[in-house]
Amino acid sequence: MRKPDINTAKSVTPMIYAYTTPEIARHNGWTKIGYTEQDVETRIKQQTHTADVKWNLEWKGNALFDDGSGERFTDKDFHAYLRKSGIEQESGKNNEWFHVTGQESKIKFYDFRANHGILQSLSTVVPYQLRSEQEDAVDKTITYKNDHENGEFLWNAKPRFGKTLSVYDFCKKSGAKTVLIVTNRPAIANSWYEDYMKFLGTESGYLFVSEVDALKGRPCVLSRSEYTNSLIAHGDDENYGNCVEFVSLQDMKGSKYFSTNGIDKLREVAEMNWDVLVIDEAHEGVDTYKTDVAFDRINRKFTLHLSGTPFKALANNKFDDNAIYNWTYADEQTAKRDWDVSSEEENPYAALPKLNLFTYQMSEIVKDELQQGVEINGETEEYAFDLNEFFSTNNGKFKYDSSVDKFLDAMTLQEKFPFSTPELRDELKHTFWLLDRVDSAKALAKKLHGHPVFKDYEIILAAGDGKMDDDEETKKSYDKVVDAISKYDKTITLSVGQLTTGITIPEWTAVLMLSNVKSPALYMQAAFRAQNPCLFKNSSSYARKENAYVFDFDPARTLTIFEEFANDLSADTSAGRGDLETRKEHIKELLNFFPVIGEDENGELIELDAEKVLTIPRKIRSVEVVRRGFMSNFLFQNISQVFAAPQAVMDIISSLEAVDEPKGKVNFSEEVKDDLSLNDEGEVDVPDDIIIGVTNDVFGDKIFAPTEDVISTVSKIVDTPETAPSALDKLKSNTHNQMTANILAEAKNTYGSEMKPADKRKLESRINGAADNLIDKSFTNYTIDKNTIEQERTDALQSRHETGRSTAEINQEFDKKIEEATEQFQETLKTGLEELVEESKKDVVKTVETNKREREKSVIEEGIRDHLRGFSRTIPSFLMAYGDNEVTLATFDTVIPDNVFKEVTSITLDQFRFLRDGGAYTDPETGEEKQFEGQLFDPVVFDDSVKEFLALKKKLADYFDEKSVEDIFDYIPPQKTNQIFTPKTMVKKMVDMLEEENPGCFDLPDKTFIDLYMKSGLYIAEIVKRLYQSNEMKRLYPDKYDRLQHIFEKQVYGLAPTEIIYKIATSYILGFDEDVKITKHNFKQVDALPYAKEGVLKEKLDEIYHD
Repeated sequence: MRKPDINTAKSVTPMIYAYTTPEIARHNGWTKIGYTEQDVETRIKQQTHTADVKWNLEWKGNALFDDGSGERFTDKDFHAYLRKSGIEQESGKNNEWFHVTGQESKIKFYDFRANHGILQSLSTVVPYQLRSEQEDAVDKTITYKNDHENGEFLWNAKPRFGKTLSVYDFCKKSGAKTVLIVTNRPAIANSWYEDYMKFLGTESGYLFVSEVDALKGRPCVLSRSEYTNSLIAHGDDENYGNCVEFVSLQDMKGSKYFSTNGIDKLREVAEMNWDVLVIDEAHEGVDTYKTDVAFDRINRKFTLHLSGTPFKALANNKFDDNAIYNWTYADEQTAKRDWDVSSEEENPYAALPKLNLFTYQMSEIVKDELQQGVEINGETEEYAFDLNEFFSTNNGKFKYDSSVDKFLDAMTLQEKFPFSTPELRDELKHTFWLLDRVDSAKALAKKLHGHPVFKDYEIILAAGDGKMDDDEETKKSYDKVVDAISKYDKTITLSVGQLTTGITIPEWTAVLMLSNVKSPALYMQAAFRAQNPCLFKNSSSYARKENAYVFDFDPARTLTIFEEFANDLSADTSAGRGDLETRKEHIKELLNFFPVIGEDENGELIELDAEKVLTIPRKIRSVEVVRRGFMSNFLFQNISQVFAAPQAVMDIISSLEAVDEPKGKVNFSEEVKDDLSLNDEGEVDVPDDIIIGVTNDVFGDKIFAPTEDVISTVSKIVDTPETAPSALDKLKSNTHNQMTANILAEAKNTYGSEMKPADKRKLESRINGAADNLIDKSFTNYTIDKNTIEQERTDALQSRHETGRSTAEINQEFDKKIEEATEQFQETLKTGLEELVEESKKDVVKTVETNKREREKSVIEEGIRDHLRGFSRTIPSFLMAYGDNEVTLATFDTVIPDNVFKEVTSITLDQFRFLRDGGAYTDPETGEEKQFEGQLFDPVVFDDSVKEFLALKKKLADYFDEKSVEDIFDYIPPQKTNQIFTPKTMVKKMVDMLEEENPGCFDLPDKTFIDLYMKSGLYIAEIVKRLYQSNEMKRLYPDKYDRLQHIFEKQVYGLAPTEIIYKIATSYILGFDEDVKITKHNFKQVDALPYAKEGVLKEKLDEIYHD
């Protein structure tokens, strides 16, 4: 069995090198200085071979400081040292040529290594040139900004895109004079500062303003007061004082101008009108009301959001498609592959590892336990295996405890799994395991601690206990992981969602997906935790992370997500668009950078191509379809469109005999469609006028808003500010217990059982959440307004001698402002809650009315499926009788005679084609010609299931094989006609009884046997087998072909009542071996029943078999 090919890192030697090009006159006196982790001579040849330039290596040396720290540096650090030393750098590009001799640069290099360099004082700005993708982002953003006043734009670009430089370039080109950068991660302040110093500097006209701790005391960083004094010093100079200010979201939340409990800081941020607000890492920490309030109080003309997810932000409703610039994993890896190695700049994407996905069929590990399936809500699910269920717990222990043990043992003992050898374990020293529940993570941690292999790993449980907020939990977990990695050679981090965004653990080399995540965005967000670049230090050597891994245990789910991910990267196939070939091509492109290794039918690891990525999930579904005798909903699609179809469609469907009695009436009319409020797509869409009308009927003029509570709460907060938290809690509680509860109670009185408990819980949570958010935001804004007014009062009092105003005048003015702010607070709460009541009443009605209709629609849809299963159960019979390798959904109707099709299914082939292909019809009310789209059958699942069935038929064809415990009729369900198959075990008993009554009958070459009413052919096949295996018959006919020919020509006879039964029976009886062709036999299509009833069967048999 093939071991997984896991090679996480390769050994590298970080080197600085310098060369000259004597033949190029303009470079006389100049030296090229670069960094590489390749062989130095190889790197220089890459840069010079295309122009056939002769070069001279001046020197090369390890990019490690000589002070014993072993710390690495890059050419950019040394370049800064040279510029600081006054050595000129060639302008025009991101180039690495310096006006210095080779010998002099060598001396500088060794000085730099010895004294650890002086990296902070970057006194000269580096000329830069954006890469094409960066220019594209800047240009698109400027275009959008010019066309959208107060617009918001998203850069969804993976790390290493170069967002900071690109943002600075955008600000310059767009003419922004005041730029505010806010991040949820103050640790990235250094990158904003360093790029400012490197590429902008004070000569750009921008001053860098910040008071975050990480930047205090750094050159060219001004505090707000220093910036203000600088502006005053330059008087009326309009060209001076453009500002880039960097603040952290935490600092804003600690300011009384942005929060309730802040101090006097960042006042200017609240008071200024900013040309551009940049929100870095926009997907983090922006969903709380505190963050909403903070950003709402920033006055700006344009907002640029920066995010670092590896997938397109297609589902982000906040941004239109033309307001998003995407730079994805595929873009990055393409740029990495296609980078021009002759470029003087080192490939900026070279350090980014390639992701590799291994997907295993975990259900095979524990198939014995899972054969009976998983029962959910009293029914066995069509998919028996579910990761969340597999790792579920009861009282702190796994429900499938022995199965989890088997899984962990397989991971460490079976060669194809990732922890099966010491060598593989050395490749995967630090890994991230994602589960669904905290209890599951805790139970798994206990298992790992006691496991023979995993006990050698430090186990970090990154699963919160709910006592801290999410940010604090994440920081605590992050610190635990970093600390563990610094102390232990091997670690495993168990998470239930923490650490999947916004943090970087470079040492992680693999992610194990032990959770049934179905969202491509959430799945890939977690998967990419291992893709961060890392230069591992092993004593005195280094290794660069080349590959990162994702290990998954649910191939159907995983490969479906992979296919969606691949196609959501492209506009022509996102959101399900595009044909099969285009989608396959996109998968093929992604596989170049994100290979998928899965198991073949024998459990061997193979690299999957685009076809397999698409077919394996279908294969799993098709196996299920065949196992269920084609009575599976996987075969059907677009059921909702039946509601917009002509009555003829429902007439056709209703004439199919239902499998399972429909729970509701299946046929419907335009009146039913109107009652269900179905739109043209067949989806429930309750019109606003109905919602408004029903809302008035249900609630009337009743008043639900807690106006008196609002007034008393505001009064209490004004009189005793220290009681504000308890007053607000009481207002929330009263709102929940009165407003929300009364609205829901009134609705329950009207709707009764139609308002389901689940609906009630969701509505209650939604209304209470909206109320709490409104109360919190209103109070926060009031507190900030009051704090601002009090600060203005203090300022006015301190300057009263200059203004000539009295204390009384000032206090009177600001008391009035406080009074107005309080009135505004009360009015905001009162009006907001009143509006919330009205919206909530409509929300309740819309939810209940929609869900009521959805349930009614669902009953009808399930009834439709019941009837369609009545058709689909006939498919195996048709395949037995008429099937070959050319049969597909598209050709299914061409191989079956119309009369046979109608006899078996109750509908004609034309009616089947109408369901499959659609067609034109005339609207009976308007006379207008319309088009029914059809497409009720999934062609992919249908075609794969046909192939699966025919392959199974071939596999089970040899009824002489005593080892076979099943036959193809186990997969053909009973039909509505006389086609009910006798089980194989019963057939054997019948033939045993025949032999008991007629001893030696199968040894006689002249003994004849007949089945007067064949249904499957199993009875005759069993007789053929007994005759063929008889020792006496073997003696008489030693040649097996002669023996078979004699049996079929002289000994066995059979009559089948219908064409399809005749074809099924003969296909089975004569199809036991592709290499044996039985040309003469005695099987006829004759319905013996009427002849038997009339007492003339013997005469009919004489007529048929007259010879």
